[in-house]
Order: sequence, then C-alpha cells, then structure tokens
Amino acid sequence: MPPISAQPAPTGTPATPEHNGHGKILFSGDPNASYERRLVFDHVVEPKTATIREQFEAVARAVRDLLTRQWLKTTQAHDRANPKRVYYLSMEFLIGRSLTNNITNLMAEPIVQEAMQREGLDPIMLAEQEPDAGLGNGGLGRLAACFLDSMATMQLPAIGYGLRYEYGIFRQEIENGAQVERPDNWLRRPDPWEIPRPCETVEVRLNCSVRIHNGAPHLEPNTPRVLVGVPYDRPIVGFGGKTVNTLRLWGASAPDFFNLGEFNHGDFFGAVLDRVTAESLTRVLYPDDSTAAGRRLRFVQEYFLVACSLADILRRFKSSNSDWRALPDKVAIQLNDTHPALAVTELMRVLLDDARLGWDEAWDLTVRTLAYTNHTLLPEALERWPVELFELVLPRHLELIFEINRRFLGAVRSKFPNDEARAERASLIEEGTGRNVRMAHLAIIGTHSTNGVAAIHSELLRTRTVKDLAEMFPERFGNKTNGITPRRWLHLCNPALAALVSDAIGDGWITDLSKLRALAPLAEDPTLRAKFRRAKETAKERFTSWLQTTTGQVVNPVSIFDCQIKRIHEYKRQLLMVLHIVVLYNRLRADPSLPIPPRTFFFAGKAAPAYTLAKLIIRLINSVAAVIDSDPAVRGKLAVVFLPEYNVSLAERLIPAADVSEQISTAGFEASGTSNMKFMMNGALTVGTRDGATIEMAQEAGEENFFLFGLTADQVASSRGWYDPHWHYAHELETRTALDLIALGHFSNGAPGVFAPIRDTLLTKGDYYMHLADLADYTRTQERVSALFTDPDAWAKKALLNIAHSGRFSSDRTIHEYATEIWGAGPCPVD
Repeated sequence: MPPISAQPAPTGTPATPEHNGHGKILFSGDPNASYERRLVFDHVVEPKTATIREQFEAVARAVRDLLTRQWLKTTQAHDRANPKRVYYLSMEFLIGRSLTNNITNLMAEPIVQEAMQREGLDPIMLAEQEPDAGLGNGGLGRLAACFLDSMATMQLPAIGYGLRYEYGIFRQEIENGAQVERPDNWLRRPDPWEIPRPCETVEVRLNCSVRIHNGAPHLEPNTPRVLVGVPYDRPIVGFGGKTVNTLRLWGASAPDFFNLGEFNHGDFFGAVLDRVTAESLTRVLYPDDSTAAGRRLRFVQEYFLVACSLADILRRFKSSNSDWRALPDKVAIQLNDTHPALAVTELMRVLLDDARLGWDEAWDLTVRTLAYTNHTLLPEALERWPVELFELVLPRHLELIFEINRRFLGAVRSKFPNDEARAERASLIEEGTGRNVRMAHLAIIGTHSTNGVAAIHSELLRTRTVKDLAEMFPERFGNKTNGITPRRWLHLCNPALAALVSDAIGDGWITDLSKLRALAPLAEDPTLRAKFRRAKETAKERFTSWLQTTTGQVVNPVSIFDCQIKRIHEYKRQLLMVLHIVVLYNRLRADPSLPIPPRTFFFAGKAAPAYTLAKLIIRLINSVAAVIDSDPAVRGKLAVVFLPEYNVSLAERLIPAADVSEQISTAGFEASGTSNMKFMMNGALTVGTRDGATIEMAQEAGEENFFLFGLTADQVASSRGWYDPHWHYAHELETRTALDLIALGHFSNGAPGVFAPIRDTLLTKGDYYMHLADLADYTRTQERVSALFTDPDAWAKKALLNIAHSGRFSSDRTIHEYATEIWGAGPCPVD
C-alpha cells in the first residue's frame, strides 16, 4: 500500500463536507476535532499514549465522519427520487483495505496528509493496521468490489448484498513448503467502517434446525427453525465523494441469545447453544465442501443471503410503491454467479404466498426483475443441490422448482417435439444415481438476462455449456466483458505510473479510462519510454523493500519479475509455469554461461483445503524454489518465490512491479480473468493463451504486443478423443527431462515419491488440462520474452501501448453496459 502522501492529486474540487454544504468538519488539530475526539472518547486514552492500532481506528473513524453526511444525503436523494435501484447479490466482496481507498475517493488526501504530519503519524504503518476484509477469495469477489466502486462513481443508486464472514476463507501459511490453513480472524479488532443495524433485522425460516455434533454444525430434519439476519452496512465511496452507496452484509444470529432456564438448570453450554449454532452459519466463507456437513452448511448460507437480501429489497420497494406490478420498473437484482440462484424461488414464494398473486403474474414479475451473470464453464462450479437437501431445508422451494420445471419442460416439448433427450438435458432436475437441482438452469430459466464475462466465455456458454437453454431463450443471452476500477488498480496502487500518465495526458482517465488511448502515439517518444522505465524501477524497488522488510527475502530488482498470482487450480496451470522453470533450470545446469536475463518467478494464491493436488502444486513450487536457491549453477539467474496469503493488499504491491503477466489457463476454461487487466493497466506484458478476456486484450493492443501461445479452445475440444501426453514425453527431450527430475525426487527434499501424483496427473491420467501439449510452445514463447527484455526501450514501448489500450477494461465501461442493456437504470445525482 503506497503512503497516503504519495497519491497523485487529481484536479477538480473535492466533494468534502465543506464543499457539499454541510458545514465544516474539523479533521484534526484541535481537542474538538474529529480525530482527537475519536481517539480520546472511543478509546479513553491520552493521545500521546495511544497505540498505533488506536491511532488507525481514530483516523478511520474520522474519515468516516467526513463521508457520513454525504452517505446520508445519498440515501435521502434516492428515497426522494424513487429511481430504479440496482441490488447486487454476491457471496463474495473482496474489498481489501478501505482507509486509503476511501481517502482517495473522497479526494481528502491533503486534509489527512496534513493531519498525519501534524500528529507525527506514519501513513504506511497506519495503513498496515487494517486487515484485508475477509469477505472473498478470488476474482469473483474482487470483481464485485470493483463493480460497487464503479456504480458509486457513476452515481447509480445501488446496494451490494453479501454475508459478514467472521473468519473469511482462511489465512494461508507455508510450513515446510506446504500450505497450512489458519483462521483469518479479520474481525478480531473493531472494524471502524461497519455500522450495525439491529433495528432492521430479518427473520429467515428453515424447515430444520442446526445442531452441533462432534464439534461441527449439522442439520436436524423436521424441526422448524428461525434464524435472524443482522445487517451491517459499509460505505462505498464513489470517486469525488458525491455518491456514497452501501454494502450491506448479513450476520446470522438466533432470536434469543440466551436461554435463562437452561442456564439455571446447570446447562451452561445449552443456554447459548442456539446462538452459537446460528452464528456458525456466517463464520466462514465457503465451508469445506468435501463433507456432507460442509455442503449443507454452504447451501443454507446461500439461502440465508438470498432470504435476507430479498426481504430487505422488498421492504425498500414497498416503502415507496404500493403496486407489485411496478417491481421490475423499480428493482433490478443481479445474481453474481449461481450462488444466489435461490432468489428465483424465494421471490416466487413471496409473491405467491405473501402477496397472494397468481402464478403467471408472479412469474412475469420474477423474470423481469432478476438477471444472472455466469462466471464459469467448469461443470463442478455449476452448482447442483440434492433434491433431498431441499426436502430437508426448503420443502416449499422444492414444490416451486417442480412446478417451474413442469411448465418449462412443457414449453421445451412444444418447441422441440419428439426430442426427449433435449428435455432431459434442459430439465431443472438432473436424474441419475441421485436427483439434483441444477442451479444454473434455475438461474437462466427464472431471469430475463444471462451474460458471460468475456466474449469467448459467453460464446462457449451459449453454444456448449447450456446450449439447450440458449436455444430456448436466445434473446436472453449476452456478453459483458469484465473490468476493473482504475481508481484502486492504477491511481491508488501505482502512484509513480499514475503521475506519469496524468502528466502526459491529464487526469481525466481516472473516471474515463478510454482517455488512455492518448498515450498510444506518445509511446514513440523516447523520453516517455525512459520515464516509464523509471516508474517501473520505482515500483520494483518499493516492492523488494517491502518483501525484504516483511519476510527477509531478497530478490534482484533488475531481474524480470514474472508473475502468476491467482487461485491455485489445475486449469489455471501453475504447473505449466513450474515445468518451464525446471526446463530453464536444466539448461543452466548444462551450461551456466547461457546468456539469459535474470528472472524471478512469483507465485501467489490459495488452494482449497480439500483440493489435494492443488496443495501439492504449492509444495512443488516451494521445493523447486529451495533447490534453485541452493544451486550455485543457477543462483543469480533464476529465483522462485511463493508469496503466502495472497490478498488485495499483496496484489496492490506486486502488480505495479510486474514485468510479465502469466495468463496461461487451458484455452476454453477461464471465464474472463481480471488480474490480466490489472497487469496490463500497470504496464506488464502478457504471456497467455487465447482464453478469457486475454483474447480481447490482445485485440485491443495488437497481438504483436502480446506473447500468445498454445492450443485454442476449439483445438483443445477437438483433440480430446485422441490426445496422448505420452507422445510429448517420448518425443520432447526437455519435457521428459523436466518430468523425470520432478518424479524421481530431485526436488523431494528427502521425501521420495511425494510428487508422484503430479507425474500421474500429467501422464497416467491423461493430462486433462493439456500441460504437455502446450509446454514446448510456451517455452519458445518465453525465449521471445527474454530476448525482448534485453532491449529495454523496445520493451517500454510495448508496455506503454498495453497501458494505452487497457481503457476498455474499466469496470465503469462494464457497469455502463449492465445499466443500459440489462438493468434499465440510470444515475441519481446527489447534491
């Protein structure tokens, strides 16, 4: 996180409370100023004895004081205008740290910087006191956070809904090279941004209760139970501070926190059992789904999010509207992936059972109110829930699903007569060894819009994954290529480059990223290319200094920083990058004088706790790193670093420093990707397959400014029947040597056979993600990378052209498309 004083100050009048006509709020410098009062009265300490954590909380709450009146004005403006509002439902919001982001978007840097200098506060140490909010895991949650930023900046009346996970997913530590999961207790200290709303709780009714058995929560059938959703609100500040929208997170609790009767009878644990079991529901993001108990808990989590959010949405709607027929004209609900798909049946339940509407009218309102974004082509991620689980927890919803399916299959058979196989494929109910509800099908059938998140993803979704449904509803399918907010991912995290861009073309790009195109002709200017190289050097030096200070690791800042940072999964092919590293290692062992530029490979990402092979890949990465570090033949030319506990703050440090962005998923498997866009915007060159949004990025910047390689999605699909990885092992010497080195224990550190499952995956089990098919081409492509890096001026030109053509990948553009083409919602200006 860069120091607050380092942020480039954009032009324009800041929307501070003074500017917005609320009267002056004194930030600091007086006993009655916001910072001093927060420090003294919230913590009951003398300012000179306050700890750095107490100082952080006081500064954060003082910043919250700056935005609070505009937050209230935003709510009041929306209530007065009664516009169509957008409600964004997501199981994840990976928002990162909020202090520096809120200061930047409020344009309050001068106020806060002056206060910190006067009080003798260290901005960097202060920012480090804030943990990354444990509300997400990867790209899905980070996208949702970028979208909230864009909606507020564009003054759209919008609210995000999620769950308030007490422990996030997990905190990753590395012990003896292996991932170890620890609780991520990010709420251990008070969160200065959240506002609890105990007067706006929601009751959620289940047909079962949650009981603790052997230390784990289990569902007990036929024991109806009421859970309570407690809302916690967080401000989402648009750039300029004019609109402050809300992220509402639900925590689970029980109606009665304490059973006095059980306590008086000596059952001290039983007295608080209901509360403990209820709170377990929002304890952890994505419970381990390798167990039946974990899967059931996740199912209840998803319904809890939907039930609480819809109750709140409909309460807001009814406060200003009396006619249910106006619902689609006033409410747009976006389902971020399949997790909130139960919104279809929950909204139908409310309209049928509570509002007493007829089926046809209820269905029409439901479909026109809801929209669905699909984020994956992986079959295992297109959720399927057992029918028996619905019977246990949500029997009324199951009744509705059966009726929706009956009517839908009637329409399928009418449109495609004598095609029962099609009806079986399209059905909401998957028949087989067990009956399951296909949640992606429910989301598609019950909404008016289904979009993918990159052009290739949307095409594959429509023509392969849910082809039968797309042929039923062709008008519902579209594409909305993902984007990222330039406020956090360039303006905030890369001050040196942001200043260079603003000096060259002005700072209008902060809210209109298409203006970056003005950089393209300037890439011919050798002076600008030299300034870019200095900005990159600054970012690399800042990162290496942080790395050495926090971990003790020392890396060469003049080496190629080659980065792959994302969730660990076979299809993302961290293993392909490891194989290439081993190839380079073998070359240098054979010829230590080989003229290649020094390169540091950075990996970061978490593996799901039950994903054994992904965790083994992490262990392999660390084992390769240790062997390379101890081998004098390659030391100084190769280095491998695995950065544990990958989160938003780590990405903000590494991405500005990166030279190379690895986007090497098996073609046809990555929906879009957003780290690719962040790297591009910060001047890294992409090594990638033709997959996800990387295809569109290369089209924008020109393939000559990318390093593309490997099979296409069509080639991957067409070769499934005959692909044999043994051919590559037999005919490609470097492939065989690298695999043998891994399998025969060179990197095993005294644990023979530990990496045998990797060899089995790549050979015996058929190499499903086609690592070996792409390895030789990938290696040749990396040779081109090394050759270009030896010409710094040519490298800088390509990097500047990448930055210049990254404008299309702003989340502002994506949200504009959602608002105009799906939601039918417009800005609601706040005075």
